[in-house]
Formats: sequence, C-alpha cells, structure tokens
Amino acid sequence: MSADRVFVHVATADPISEAGMVAALRSRAEVWVAEANQVTSRTVALIAAEQMDEEALGLLRIARSKGMQQAVVVLPELDDAGLMLAVEAGVAGLLRRREATVDRLVQVVTSVHRGAGVVPPDLLGRLLKQVSQVQQHVLAPRGLRFNGLADREEHVLKLVAAGFDTREIAQKLCYSERTVKNVLHDVIHRFQLRNRSHAVAFAIREGLI
Repeated sequence: MSADRVFVHVATADPISEAGMVAALRSRAEVWVAEANQVTSRTVALIAAEQMDEEALGLLRIARSKGMQQAVVVLPELDDAGLMLAVEAGVAGLLRRREATVDRLVQVVTSVHRGAGVVPPDLLGRLLKQVSQVQQHVLAPRGLRFNGLADREEHVLKLVAAGFDTREIAQKLCYSERTVKNVLHDVIHRFQLRNRSHAVAFAIREGLI
C-alpha cells in the first residue's frame, strides 16, 4: 500500500449506493477504502445521502465518533438551508450526485484531505450571500464576528499585540482596567490558552486579528 494514498471511509444509508462507491474507489490507486476498524483522524469520511437532513447528520456524527475529522457529502441537490446546515456541521466538501464521477470523487477527497474546502462553483456565491446575511443580521447586532471574537476582544488583542499594557488599553478604548482584564481572561479561557502573549500569538497565527 502506498504511503501517499488517501484513506477514505464510505458511509451511506443505502447499501447499494455504498457498494457502488466502494467498488468505484477501489479501482483507483490514489485512495484506499478503509473499513470501520482502519479509520484514523486523517481518514476522509465520504457520505452519500438523499438530502442534508437528520439522517445525513447522523452519518456525520458516527464518522466523527470514530475519529474522522474531514467529511465529503454527496447529495442529489442542495438548497440554501441544506447548504448552511452542511457548513455548520463542518462538512469540508460538497458534491452533487450527477457530478460524482470517480475522477471527481477522488479529486474532491484528495483536496479535502489536504485541507481545502470544495463547494460547487454555483453554490459558492449562494454560500457567501448566506454568510453575509448571517453576519449582518445575526452576529453584527450582537457585536460578534465569524472569527469567534467579539469586536471588543479583537480591539483589545490588537492593542496587546502592539505592545500596550492594561492601563493604556483601558484609556484608548475607554474601558476600565478590570474590563480589559476580563476580556483577556475570557479569550484565554475560551481558546484554552496560557496567557495574554499566547492569546496574541494564537490570534495572529489563526488569522483572527
């Protein structure tokens, strides 16, 4: 078995569909179809479902419970609600069934394994619009962003990164020193960090500030 092969585990609610996908993938040298007892955190879960519903989410939960962190879902069609549900569930790759040739399956699974996200081009615009609407109507009124930081958390971390101490940050932002300390404590606790320096390094590394 080549070390370069991508391990993929197929899961569906339909045994016939599962058998077809397994047989197709086993014809390709780039991937290795893993049995349930062979999966690791690097194995890509390949899930086929009729729609993005509770059944599909159940298959995703089972995959995650076995340690698989990356998932590709194949669906007949995907509406806006299903698209957002897939994104919220952490699906990294989406593929329509009619486009799921063996070549395309291998391409998407390999891309997801390498850390990329794959969405059909015509769905990408819809996804961006949905994300924009959530940011504008749900998160922004609460002072939140998609990066996981509230506005004031981002402002405080940027000033810490610039070398300002607690008193100076409080003066610049018109907060009390206690508020600045509480903001930093919340960030450190939420992301399981060690101290404010670690918080700044983490935020920069993850592109949060």
